[in-house]
Amino acid sequence: MPTDRTTDFLRALLVRQLTTWLPTALHRSRRATVALAGVDADGAVAALRLVAGHADQLRGRQVTVLVLADGAPDLPTRLGPVEAELPAEVTVHLLPGTPDRLPVAAKAAGAAGSPLFSFVDVPGAVSRELLSAAANGRTGEVLLHAGSSARDALVAVGFPLVAELTPVLPDDEATGVIAFGSRSDRSLEAVREALWSVGADLGVRYRDPTGATVDVAADPDLEPLARELLAELRRGGPRPVTELRRHTLTATVYRAADANQALAALLDAGKVHRDREAGKLAGDEIITPKS
Repeated sequence: MPTDRTTDFLRALLVRQLTTWLPTALHRSRRATVALAGVDADGAVAALRLVAGHADQLRGRQVTVLVLADGAPDLPTRLGPVEAELPAEVTVHLLPGTPDRLPVAAKAAGAAGSPLFSFVDVPGAVSRELLSAAANGRTGEVLLHAGSSARDALVAVGFPLVAELTPVLPDDEATGVIAFGSRSDRSLEAVREALWSVGADLGVRYRDPTGATVDVAADPDLEPLARELLAELRRGGPRPVTELRRHTLTATVYRAADANQALAALLDAGKVHRDREAGKLAGDEIITPKS
């Protein structure tokens, strides 16, 4: 079971990412669905209050919130007062059961074809069926807390952009894996910014797949990132800045803005060269490693 500190971390991360996702989804579509699977009562209440806070953006739109909870008998009582304050455009479905019921719940709610944001907390491995439902064709994004890596499973169900890292709580307590699947570079950048913001607030560090652990509350040491970007360039040859920023988000714990700083350090050290002689690094600019 998650510790209280883990639960606090997950709740803060959910609220931060949903704050970014919801306005974008409502701009793209008249319907949007939020699925909360395995979230605790406080997390569900926080998510509903956030949705209520966007009431001015909901006119002419429809938002459905699915809450899948198992073993939380007080949840209806906890959610009732918040539901009473929701605008008519928001529908809440509280369903008993584990996160594995997400495929059935999303289908019953008519989520197909519209933006779907899923926040899923599972104690062990996550099933392919659950992730397929979260992918929602090509309109879904999923933020996942699981007991083991979900990267390969997310790629297998069709998410082209996948980020994964391990939160390390104070006292060096590692707590599962956070994974994110999307089709949007902006969403990928947003979730990384959310992770850094929440991590700084709660004293959480992050360990990436290479084993490097970064303290996000301080100015990060970008030398590991510079080494990784140089290695990536030597593996794959010249790459545009946009691709190197994406590699930073999918293969390390760092932010997209950190990639620019690391590339600048590599340029200053004479280890790579750029298309243009001066000016801000543009996304389409090609970076080439030196022999």
